[in-house]
Amino acid sequence: MNTLRNKVQLIGNLGSNPEIITLENGSKLAKFSLATNETYKNADGEKITNTEWHNLVAWNKTAEIVEKYLEKGKEIAIEGKLTSRSYDDKEGNKKYITEVIVNELLMLGGK
Repeated sequence: MNTLRNKVQLIGNLGSNPEIITLENGSKLAKFSLATNETYKNADGEKITNTEWHNLVAWNKTAEIVEKYLEKGKEIAIEGKLTSRSYDDKEGNKKYITEVIVNELLMLGGK
């Protein structure tokens, strides 16, 4: 059960083309966003769709797959873990960000 402590599974569509960064040591990093949709009916019977956006990060071989095959709109399933970090923006304000570090990636849909 220890492996289930920090595990995320998402299915959604890429919101933009991935940003690929090659570090000085040759490692690759891919940053991209994923939209997940939840649809339900409200008390009046109206269909409501709620979209959540997730920041994803992939490293090394997974980043290479992201770079080669993924683009805006592509439907994927991922498994990973949540991480949180903070940084100071240009004005010196502290910003907090939560990301999913992708361990596994499955391409869905056509093509």
